[in-house]
Amino acid sequence: MTALHLDPALVARARQLAAKVGAPVVDLARTHTTTAVERATLRLAGASGADSDGVPWVNHLVDAVEQQLAGDGGLAHGACLPLFDALARGQARDLRELAQRLGNGTATLRMPEAGDRDTAADGARAAVATGLERIDAQRHAREELVQTVGEAPRRPWIYLIVATGDIREDVPQAQAAARAGADVIAVIRSTGQSLLDYVPEGATHEGFAGTYATQENFRIMRAALDETSRELGRYVRLTNYASGLCMPEIAVLAGLERLDMMLNDSMYGILFRDINPVRTFVDQRFSRRVHTRAGIIINTGEDNYLTTADAVEAAHTVTTSQLLNEFFAHEAGLADAQIGLGHAFEIDPALPESFRLELAHALLARTLFPDAPLKWMPPTRHMTGDVFRGHLLDGFFNLAGVLTGQSILLVGMMTEAVVTPWLSDRDLALQNVRYVLDAAGGLVEDFHPPADGFIARRATTVLTEAVDLLERIDAHEDGLLDAIADGTFGLMRRPRDRGRGLAGVVRRSDDYLNPTDQMLDAQEVLP
Repeated sequence: MTALHLDPALVARARQLAAKVGAPVVDLARTHTTTAVERATLRLAGASGADSDGVPWVNHLVDAVEQQLAGDGGLAHGACLPLFDALARGQARDLRELAQRLGNGTATLRMPEAGDRDTAADGARAAVATGLERIDAQRHAREELVQTVGEAPRRPWIYLIVATGDIREDVPQAQAAARAGADVIAVIRSTGQSLLDYVPEGATHEGFAGTYATQENFRIMRAALDETSRELGRYVRLTNYASGLCMPEIAVLAGLERLDMMLNDSMYGILFRDINPVRTFVDQRFSRRVHTRAGIIINTGEDNYLTTADAVEAAHTVTTSQLLNEFFAHEAGLADAQIGLGHAFEIDPALPESFRLELAHALLARTLFPDAPLKWMPPTRHMTGDVFRGHLLDGFFNLAGVLTGQSILLVGMMTEAVVTPWLSDRDLALQNVRYVLDAAGGLVEDFHPPADGFIARRATTVLTEAVDLLERIDAHEDGLLDAIADGTFGLMRRPRDRGRGLAGVVRRSDDYLNPTDQMLDAQEVLP
């Protein structure tokens, strides 16, 4: 594999700083919970379904704990203790019925003590264990299916987006894309779903610029791609988005329905969706720990920095984010092979030496993270509507991916960022990818930039600037949170006491109970 000869001391300093500024955020996540974390835990414990208005029962359950036990700390003790105490006292037969009875006033909650607390805790652990066992079974099913039908014969994996808004329409498009060469199908979410504080229920047939992420939609698409995998003789992976206000819940649903990749970035929701920083970091840690258990590969969102800032001037922010995402991922238990760090081909093509700069940035990421399945994103910002120019840029993007050994290549389309691409655009884009991979796929063996050349010098400059930024972040009194608040990291200022979802953040009490946390810590129920 082609790699740059970076200064080992500079690389070590970068990782040391990322760990130093990330550690307080981890401590914060360990001492807080959120409404989404508690709802995710209840989903693992078997809660499902929604009322006639489409509001999930898990939302009703968590709301009831907050309201009825406000004087006892509400969610500070966790949702499981009072809810499973109610079940033990015969208030309802299961969580769904309990939600209904809490809603009509025929059940009440209390904070159990002594032996009753132990009984409630035992019941919660048993229920959550069942959910984790299903996730374990799905991970085994993936491994067995890969062994049975085979793996994609080469890297990078070709990653293609399907998003009609209607899951019925997504299925045939996804299967057609797989037959045309796609190895990974991403069902992009309906615009704005990241800001919903609930997960829609059931199969959905309407969505703007995407399809809603629901458990039933996950199940439908996974079953369809399994069918296509057997037909093609290679396993086709499925991707969706574990981000936004329901990040932990969607992570759980993805594990239960055997998704293979999830968009899961530690700071995207903060910077680009104005979700409260503490809420995001707490939810992010929980969701990544679930991904670890499920064997899911995460994809991070560094490409977004380059859609709002100059790709040359802001190149070091991508590297900084990659280092932080790596630290948070490792702390959550993810192996290198599950950390799909992102970067993008977004330098203005009119800039002299733009392609050499792109190679430097891509090769820097490949060298810093040699075992990570890097996700290489196509040009969007400088697409003008000239489809011939756009097709050429996508060809250069594909060539850069081949030369620098990228792992996951998102298919670029000549009409990207201009209109919603036609199916014919997708077909031409896949032809472009296949041509470059077939004609130049082995060039990674021959591409060795000289140690004193332009590419190596540029990569060192970007890494040095990333270290400088991490040192500025470290100099803040409250580290990363302060740096995000005052705009030192990211163009937007996002204070820790503002943003969407803040009301759903709760400091844990000393007797907080979350069986999922305990089992993931102890690796219980693992095969």
